[in-house]
Order: sequence, then structure tokens, then C-alpha cells
Amino acid sequence: MSTRRDSREKGPTTKVIQALSSALGSDPYAPIVTPIYRTAPFMFPREDSPMIRGRPYKYSREDNPTIVTLEKAITILEEGEDTLVFNTGMAAISTLLFALLGPGDRVVATREAYGSTLHLLKELERWGVKVVLAGPDSGDIASEASKPGTKLVFVETITNPLLHVTDVPEVAKAARESGAILVVDNTFATPILFRPLRHGATLVVHSLTKYMAGHNDVMGGSVTGPASIVSDRLWEWRKIMGTTMDPEQAFLVARGLKTLEIRVKRHCENALKIAEFLAEHPKIREVYYPGLPGNPSHSVAKRLFPSGMYGGVVSFRVRGGRNEVLKLMRRLTLVKPSPSLGAPESLLAYPVESSHSSLSPEERKALGITEDLVRLSVGLENYEDIIEDLDQALSAL
Repeated sequence: MSTRRDSREKGPTTKVIQALSSALGSDPYAPIVTPIYRTAPFMFPREDSPMIRGRPYKYSREDNPTIVTLEKAITILEEGEDTLVFNTGMAAISTLLFALLGPGDRVVATREAYGSTLHLLKELERWGVKVVLAGPDSGDIASEASKPGTKLVFVETITNPLLHVTDVPEVAKAARESGAILVVDNTFATPILFRPLRHGATLVVHSLTKYMAGHNDVMGGSVTGPASIVSDRLWEWRKIMGTTMDPEQAFLVARGLKTLEIRVKRHCENALKIAEFLAEHPKIREVYYPGLPGNPSHSVAKRLFPSGMYGGVVSFRVRGGRNEVLKLMRRLTLVKPSPSLGAPESLLAYPVESSHSSLSPEERKALGITEDLVRLSVGLENYEDIIEDLDQALSAL
């Protein structure tokens, strides 16, 4: 019998499960699952204090073993050097921007970014940060990103809610030309579909509330990247801003990561079926899903994502506008009206009143976020049941 070791790299689910179960090898009780360390302070100073990032454990606003275990698992998934987790996705983005930007800095951001991200960038202009919105075409973003004096570029792998797929390698090349930091929000894609650091990104952010945790029961955010940024500057800013994740949040997100790959595959399979159904429905004016061959992002998605996987969100326009949208949401029974995504339950969001409600009507219109647009986070239910619910509700309009 051969004793040759298989040199094949372990898969992402195996890596995460191993990371989460072996993180506390020094614990005399040898727990399979990292426990919740529900403590604010630790004994300090002490000669035998465990160290993390060259610092002893002192206070959970700085570091906590449950939180650190999650950070190590996300670092493995995104193939970075270090990760910090935060109490929400916007806490992660806010801390990152405050840590890295100052008066006079030039930021290039996709104009289709999440509404709260756009709102935050607009507020930063009051402090002297120059914000340039570009895209959604990747060439337009790359053109702005390559201009001298650009400090930071912010894009989303898949934009919210119109689901354009950013050509991250193209934007990364442009950012390198100007010496800019490239930040990629990978929430919609997850590291199962795409790992931005492999393709030239500097930092990757997530709303862990969505697919990474995956159960609609916890909030969180993360930033992954080089230790020179994450372990020092961002760590200091997380400490002074108090945006650290709670240990129980970390425990729940870590639980979700163990099934991330399985869930994302099912989300993608279901979403493609739903998109194909909606594309043929007479009550639907337009469907946005990168898995459809006619979608403008289809070729980029095929090049960057694993075969047959295009994400778990489908957006579409309902004929008749706002009144018909509201009727649709009332008629649905299995699909629930809600502004979140990435969980077992199928959820229908109305972007003009949720993710992009902070923008003016004129700004929303310029982005294509109009009153006939809805965003469907396709859940893990049997796809036939989701289609049946959508069909009965649409047929009643």
C-alpha cells in the first residue's frame, strides 16, 4: 500500500473546520468548539500571558480568544495575513476609512456601492476627503483609480442592488499604477466565489451578517489584508472607536462559517433557477443576474467565479412600478419582505426604502434604483417552492 502523502490543497470547508477546532490547543479541556469567553478583562500583567499580534490579552475591546479564533478562520478563507472583526459591516468600513484617510485624500468608489457606504463617503467630504464616484463599468473605475494622487479605491465584487460584477484584476492594476489602496467589499460573492487578495486587492471587507454567518441571527463585519495595515493601524483604530465584535457574535459567525461553502452553492443553484424563471415572466420588465447569458457582467463573472456559480441574489423590475411592487410584497407567503440577505430564508427587499433610502430621488434615479426595482435574496428553500410563491404573487398583479 502506498504511503505517499497527497499534496492536494485542502478545500475551504476543511480548512475552516480545522482552524475553528484547533485554535485553542493549549486549553486543558481540549474543546472541539471554541467556547465563548464572556469576560471583559483578563488578568494583567502576568508572566505567562498568551500573546496575540505581539500583545498580551488585557481587555476584550482589544482582543478576546473567541473573537481571535474567528479572525484566524476568516484570514484562511480570504488568504490574507490578518483579519479584524467588528460589531457590524458598517463598523468595519467606518473604522477602515477613518484609519486610512485624512484631509485632502482622493477616494475613488463605485457609484453602485451600498447606500450606507455612499452616505459615509459623502459625510467624509465634510472633513476634506475628495470622493470621486465612477462606474459601474470597471473600465471607468480603473481610469479614475489610475490617476495620480488617488489614496484609496473602494469597489464591490458584486454591486448592490444591480449586481454588476467588478473586474477586480483590472481595477487592481490601475490602483497599483497610482499607488492606491484597493478595498473590495466581498459580501455578495464571499470567498467561495472569489478571493480578491489573490487578484491584487489590498484589503477585503465583509458584512458578516450576510452569507458568512448565514442565519439572520447575528451582525458583524470584517477586514482582511496585510498585517502592516490590519494588525497595527486598524487594530489601534478599532480599539479607540470601540467597534470590536462581541464574543457571542463571534461564536455565532464562526458556527456559520463551517457551512458557508455548502450554503453558497445552494444559494447559487437556486438563484439561477429563479432568474431564468423571472426572465420569462410577463409581469417582469427586466432581470439583473450575472448568471444570465445576456447580462452585461456575464463574461466577467464566468472568468472570475467558479463554473456555474454567480451569487445568490437576483434583482428585477416589476411592471407597473411602486403600487405593483407593494402588492407583490403583500401577496408573497414563503418569500418575506426584509432588507437583509444571505440567509436560509428568501427575502425580498425594496432598495428605494431600505439600502438606498438615504440617497435623494435624483441620486437613486441616476443609479437606476427606481420604484419598480426589487432585490431578491434567494434562500435555501427548494427552488420549486420559491418559484411557485413568486408565480402566484406575480399572477395576481
